[in-house]
Order: sequence, then structure tokens, then C-alpha cells
Amino acid sequence: MTVTRFQDLPLADRDRAWDAAAADKRVRAWAGAEDRPNEKYRQAHVWYDGDDAGAFGSYKLPIADVVGGELKVVPRAVIAAAGVMDGARGGVDLPKDDIPRVKAHLAKYYAKLGDTPPWER
Repeated sequence: MTVTRFQDLPLADRDRAWDAAAADKRVRAWAGAEDRPNEKYRQAHVWYDGDDAGAFGSYKLPIADVVGGELKVVPRAVIAAAGVMDGARGGVDLPKDDIPRVKAHLAKYYAKLGDTPPWER
């Protein structure tokens, strides 16, 4: 089980809508990962199952989209992922040891947004 390395990707506009399915299609095309995930595809997610990294279903908590040809973190995606980590939508099934690292990853983007993650409020 693996938390992706923090990429410090640029932020998309704060009011950009988040559509995870549409973003996934754009990220796959941008990453050249139409057939199977690769390292570039991984950058758009906070967590993946390292034991099954070649399966798209192994990637969770997407936070990025391709905007103007560049991979950018979408603030609404970070907020959605943080909500899931805080129990929204039934939460997410991750190894307990990875949860603090996932939260720390998301908290770094919250800091870039000038905001505080829900679990710190």
C-alpha cells in the first residue's frame, strides 16, 4: 500500500468544477496510460495499492486534472478527498498506517489553498 509522494503540483482555479470521471479520462490521455497506469498517472492520485499498481482500480483519492495541457490539483477534488478521509460518502478503505500520511499529503494542499483540513478544525 502506498501514499504517493507529494508533487507540489500547481493549483487549478479554486472555482473549477470537479468531475472525477472526466478528469480520469484526461489524465490517462495526458499520461499515456490508456491501457494501464504508469508513474505519470499516479501523480494525479494520493493513494494506490503498490501490490497491484498495474490496475486502474488500485488508485484512490484522485485530486488532479489536466488543465491547459498541464497536470494541476483541483481544489474541489482536494476538498472532496479530505471529506472522504473525514468519513464522507462512507469513507475510504485504506490501511490504517497509511491514513495519517494521506491526511498529511492533503493537508499540504490545504495549506497552499490557505485553508485548514476538516480533521484539524
